[in-house]
Amino acid sequence: MDIMIYISLAGLAIVFVYGVMLYNSLVDIKHSVSQAWSNIDVLLKQRHDELPKLVETCKQYMGFEQETLKQVIAARSQVATARETGNIGALGAAENMLRMGLGNLFAVAEDYPELKASEKFRHLQARISGLENSIADRREYYNEAVKINNVRIEQFPDVIIAHWFRFKPRDLLEFSDADKQDVNIGKLFG
Repeated sequence: MDIMIYISLAGLAIVFVYGVMLYNSLVDIKHSVSQAWSNIDVLLKQRHDELPKLVETCKQYMGFEQETLKQVIAARSQVATARETGNIGALGAAENMLRMGLGNLFAVAEDYPELKASEKFRHLQARISGLENSIADRREYYNEAVKINNVRIEQFPDVIIAHWFRFKPRDLLEFSDADKQDVNIGKLFG
């Protein structure tokens, strides 16, 4: 009889240790998603800070292209709001608007040789292009972390622990197909 009690206790201990290991693994994955989001957030903030400089530089040369500049400013504001609230769906839509606005801005800049020749403009254009590429890279890392999180909280036996401790699926950060093809806005200055 004593052996059965020890076997039962050993079995419970094994199940408990396994459950703790699963829980800790899910916590690690959850924090990986948060870290990946933080990496994107830093880049979005940097780009957010650079855009007013670009708009001001463009205003000096593009007096009558106010609609294009307003489009960039409005999209920048929407990206900031979505970023601050952590609304991934709204961020994807706002990013689409911002990328279209920047594409239009750089396309219109082609008509202003003095602007294109401006060292400040070229520096800002290169900086923003670099940030765009970094955001695209970080978005892939974030989406991979989200995929791992979402798969793990649906797999057995992880789903039991995930349900008990209320682990939630996360949204992927997705942009439109057109934006995926137009990540490098520097190509507009070929």
